[in-house]
Amino acid sequence: MDYSSKLLENAVEEMARFPGVGKRSALRLILHLLNQPEEQTVDLAQALVKLRTEIKFCKNCHNISDSELCEICQSSKRQSEIVCVVEDIRDVMAIENTQQYKGLYHVLGGKISPMDGVGPQNLNIESLVKKVKEGKIDEIIFALSSTMEGDTTNFYIYKQIQNYEVKTSSIARGISVGDELEFADEITLGRSIINRQPFETTLKS
Repeated sequence: MDYSSKLLENAVEEMARFPGVGKRSALRLILHLLNQPEEQTVDLAQALVKLRTEIKFCKNCHNISDSELCEICQSSKRQSEIVCVVEDIRDVMAIENTQQYKGLYHVLGGKISPMDGVGPQNLNIESLVKKVKEGKIDEIIFALSSTMEGDTTNFYIYKQIQNYEVKTSSIARGISVGDELEFADEITLGRSIINRQPFETTLKS
């Protein structure tokens, strides 16, 4: 693709780094920005820089936050003894939208996937196991996607904590096998949380 400007080419190259954005789509987006008032583009750039430099991860649950503790972990209305284990921030948002869950979260930051070079040591698993060992958790709800990687991660964590006094459950399979949690509708996801089942029963199926 020939560009009339090196500045345009550089901007397109950077935009095309986004997942699912090819160079043609990136060019459309950049040209759209050029057609907007200059201050709008500047505001976007400043917001992205501020996001990258000031964003924090909650020291308790690893959720994205503006402070050391996210709003969910700070809330006195949440049941701190119940922890829902999810892959990333998108899953937290999806479950929160159901308004059916009142416990806390633990964001792993991914799923175990040897094919992608992601092992247990690359995820926030150790801090979860530590909470269990310290007796801070009564129940862990596994809410990872119904994929091979999700099931592998659930089982790995279960093996790490099975000798401790903690109840383990898994969201009901109202979520189709292979589906990502973030794409589930709120009613189905909410019912899956409410109708969760002991994790041990999922190992037999």
